[in-house]
Amino acid sequence: MGPNVKLKGTELVARRWAKALIDLANEEGGISKEEILAGLKDVNNNIASSNELVEILTSPVVTQEEKLSVLTRLFQTRLMPIVFKFLTVVNSKNRLGYLSAIEQEFQRELEAEKNIIRVNVTSAIELDEGKKDYIRSKLAEKLHKEIISTWFVDSNIIGGLVFNISETVVDNSIRYRLENIRKHIIKG
Repeated sequence: MGPNVKLKGTELVARRWAKALIDLANEEGGISKEEILAGLKDVNNNIASSNELVEILTSPVVTQEEKLSVLTRLFQTRLMPIVFKFLTVVNSKNRLGYLSAIEQEFQRELEAEKNIIRVNVTSAIELDEGKKDYIRSKLAEKLHKEIISTWFVDSNIIGGLVFNISETVVDNSIRYRLENIRKHIIKG
């Protein structure tokens, strides 16, 4: 998950909306999901760049009609029709506050369709590109997926690697092994 930790409820709501948009794109056919994702990113970037816009679109005082008017002025001509229509439906269900999470979940769904998985790898020291490529290729071979990796350094793990794959953590660090030994010694 990385630095953007989401609440479980938000993630589930966003996943449902993202899945619905993927299904709609599949039904209509001939629609680039990458372009849909680019449209979602465009919307989120534009909204995030303006505190005033964030306030208007998330305020319970502003009516859905007023929000729709703002969305129409800003996005109707610059988005694919499927993305704009989706945006209007999200507005009609009072879910505009979930747009960023929906974008993330849509990207995750799209990557899953393409057999891509994101992996966060933490090492005790900075690894050179050759070692990173080797680790990436071994992971791809083991998981049978294309790997998109993000690398972190944490000297507290002492040595080894920690992999965060989707919601699974594989901790092969020396710190983890030492903690396990300590627990066994304490148990006696």
